[in-house]
Amino acid sequence: MADLIEYFQGRSGETLELIRALVEHETPSGNPELASRLSRFLADLCQELGATVELIESPAWGPHLLARFSFGNSEGAKQILIIGHIDTVWQEGTLARKPFRIEDGKGYGPGIFDMKSSVAYAIQAIRAIRELGRGPRRPVSVLLTTDEERGSVTSRAIVEAEASRAVAALVLEPPLPGGRVKTQRKGVGRFEVFAYGRAAHAGVDPQSGVSAIEEMAYQILNLHQMTDYRRGTTVNVGVVKGGTLSNVVAAEARAVVDLRFVTMKDGEEAEEKIRSLQPVLKGARIEVSGGINRPPLERGPHIVALYEKARLLAAELGFDLPEGATGGWSDGCFTAAMGVPTLDGLGVDGAGAHAENEHIIIGDIPRRAALLVRLLETL
Repeated sequence: MADLIEYFQGRSGETLELIRALVEHETPSGNPELASRLSRFLADLCQELGATVELIESPAWGPHLLARFSFGNSEGAKQILIIGHIDTVWQEGTLARKPFRIEDGKGYGPGIFDMKSSVAYAIQAIRAIRELGRGPRRPVSVLLTTDEERGSVTSRAIVEAEASRAVAALVLEPPLPGGRVKTQRKGVGRFEVFAYGRAAHAGVDPQSGVSAIEEMAYQILNLHQMTDYRRGTTVNVGVVKGGTLSNVVAAEARAVVDLRFVTMKDGEEAEEKIRSLQPVLKGARIEVSGGINRPPLERGPHIVALYEKARLLAAELGFDLPEGATGGWSDGCFTAAMGVPTLDGLGVDGAGAHAENEHIIIGDIPRRAALLVRLLETL
């Protein structure tokens, strides 16, 4: 086991150069041209390592990359699915003010933590398996998508199709602080609430009007009262718009609502409450659109069993692998909801996802790469 970590320590320079290359390929979510460049760069790397590569076109986002490594196993056998994404939240040009750099044992750059360092070490783990003659017992598929930061608009169906053929899903999302993997994620719902009233002159004839903004104020209070921290359910009105001019009683108002929940049952109950909103003011009308768009990653027995296996493998490699929960989503939510054992947060330790201080801890890379190799060998 120690030899495996030493192997990756001896190739730290090579891995950092790959990370640099990925970071310096800027890939803001929603820029298909830039995403395509990186997808094709990674496709070439995977083909060099013996993969059968498919670039699944997605005109608005750039091609998703699916690389299949048989490792001598039957192509019809159940696979291990590695999931990542190459799109980031950083706009084109960010690299000019936030260049890749190494400082005090940390690597910095846009998208390095979420999640280009993870993609790089996964490639290096595949390379190690080939160079060292190690043998996964199953075929391995690596799926790298281009629209995860925008909600997996076109890639969800691909994730679910590949998960249906998998014995396990290993998700390369960043870990929680301290390198904790994620064994629970909240589900997500997004709703739009529309309030309709009746316009009137605010100075001459205000009593003839019905204010949609006043109605929306009541509804915002109703929505926020649905939050139940004990159960882990939160409802947040994050955007409110309404009215036209200050001297007009507002005829329309709109609110965008974020719902987070721990179990699908809790999510469905909250969704029903949101859809059942009733107007408070006489003459007002309420409409609700949207719904749940991501199931939760529930910490069920299939999740716990895979985590415990990974924890034991990490211990054999000489490090601890704690776990934790988060309110954010990932594509692991889809795989877990299908009943596929899913381990999320396998990325390189660090901090600052989507933030100015985004960075990784370089010393964690050999541990993560070695753990991935052992998971691929033993699942």
